Amino acid sequence: MGEKQAMIRVTDLVKKYDDFTAVKGISFDVYEGEIFGLLGPNGAGKTTTLEIIETLRTKTSGAVHVNGFAVDEDAHAIKQIIGVQLQAAGYYPNLNLVELLELFSGLYGVRVKPMDMLAKVNLQEKAKAKYKALSGGQKQRFSIATTLINSPKIIFLDEPTTGLDPQARRNLWQLIGEIRDSGTTVVLTTHYMDEAEQLCDRVAFVERGEIIALDTPDQLIDNLLQAGFERKKEVKRANLEDVFIHLTGQEWREG
Repeated sequence: MGEKQAMIRVTDLVKKYDDFTAVKGISFDVYEGEIFGLLGPNGAGKTTTLEIIETLRTKTSGAVHVNGFAVDEDAHAIKQIIGVQLQAAGYYPNLNLVELLELFSGLYGVRVKPMDMLAKVNLQEKAKAKYKALSGGQKQRFSIATTLINSPKIIFLDEPTTGLDPQARRNLWQLIGEIRDSGTTVVLTTHYMDEAEQLCDRVAFVERGEIIALDTPDQLIDNLLQAGFERKKEVKRANLEDVFIHLTGQEWREG
């Protein structure tokens, strides 16, 4: 197998705001067809880093390439191949989902079949529902549909399951896996470590503007165990969320 193709290459990235340095010279690659997690506490520099990659924020120094395009030279070309969650749906609460998708596809200058887009995220039955009438899980799925409008090579998902019940969360994991399996590279942030462990091929931990660890979840856990770490509680082969899903089923609950 040949060398993996780097869809995103970040090299010595620095971002300063006046006298505060939010990102302190970080470097990492995201490979084609992987789910890559950017993990860390609030204020660690994750969001700043993502916004620079997405061409939404300028960098102070360093280099960022997306599919070979430099962010400071080819922002337009990058915008054509990335999908970013459109929060704007909240500004149009009285439009239904089909109308919103038509509006957003017009912004992108592409033609889409709204029902096909909704089918990808299991919302076809809500086509005529207004955005404000959707449940939290439905809004998150619709948000993911908006990232797919321009058939992007890479999508960015910012805390995609925050505030969802366990069924909606597990189903969203499945959806994100299906998007990756269809050939799209996924970059996500999350505060849920079980989510990162389940979904991500590799993760980078960001702390105070620096990457302090980057590897597969398995390898990072093995490294910790080899260093002599022991949990205080016996680890079982299932957790309480598994019990919850087993008892209450995995189908979507809307409400």
